[in-house]
Amino acid sequence: MKTQDMILLYEYNYWATKRILAASAKVSQEQLTAPTAHSYGSLRGTLLHTLEAEYAWRMRCQHNTSIPDMVEAEFPSLDVLERRWREEETAMRDYVAGLKDDDLTGRVRYTTDSGIKRDRVLWHCLLHVVNHGTQHRSEAAAILTGYGYSPGDVDFTVFLNEK
Repeated sequence: MKTQDMILLYEYNYWATKRILAASAKVSQEQLTAPTAHSYGSLRGTLLHTLEAEYAWRMRCQHNTSIPDMVEAEFPSLDVLERRWREEETAMRDYVAGLKDDDLTGRVRYTTDSGIKRDRVLWHCLLHVVNHGTQHRSEAAAILTGYGYSPGDVDFTVFLNEK
């Protein structure tokens, strides 16, 4: 894995997230917070979980630290969530752009919430963030489509075609 490859994956990650957020802007506040059958309870919960994971993994990889869980009530509107996501996007893009190819094979050591010690390769962790985002953007897309606001295709190949 090369740094340029990782930068491309993060360009895709944020391109796809922007599509999801644009479609989310069309839902009502009630739809944003309405319970769903998906794993994080609502569209807002799904989006917040995705943002929180990006932030948590960056802090783990960049600073070898963990973060407290984000509280859904601190994100009462999509605007507040989007604002925080833009901050995280800038921080993550800066972090990834500052890496050298050799850095990507470095180790990330951490302890899970359940006390399990992990030792991972940095590029595996960074790829996980993008892949994790794909999973939860898919859930958000399903919720949005159910509300009549499909975000359209968010496939990597569509991103490459538009790039």
